[in-house]
Amino acid sequence: MTTTGEPADGFDTTIHAPNRLRICALLDAVESAEFGTVQQQLDVSASVLSKHISVLMDAGYVAQNKAVRDTRQRVWLHLTETGRTAYQAHVAALRAIVGDPGD
Repeated sequence: MTTTGEPADGFDTTIHAPNRLRICALLDAVESAEFGTVQQQLDVSASVLSKHISVLMDAGYVAQNKAVRDTRQRVWLHLTETGRTAYQAHVAALRAIVGDPGD
C-alpha cells in the first residue's frame, strides 16, 4: 500500500477514501451520472462531492461534461478508461486482502 495515491498491487489510496470509493462504484455501474444524482445517492453536500470529484479528476479517474437542460447547466460525471481500470484493480486488491476471489 502507498500513501501517495499511486496504485501498488492494485490498491489505490486515491480511490480508497470512502466517498471516492462510493463515487467510483456508482460511476462504474453506469455510462455517466448527473452530479445531482451522485450527490443524492451519496447523501453529501455539493461542496463535499465537488472536493472528492476534484481529487478524482486531478488523478485522471473522472471526467465531466457540462450541458444545459431545462435552462439549467447540468454536470455529468463519468469514469475515464484510466479511472475504470484503477477502480477495478482496487476492488480486486480489496478482495485479495479479505480473501474473496470475487465472481
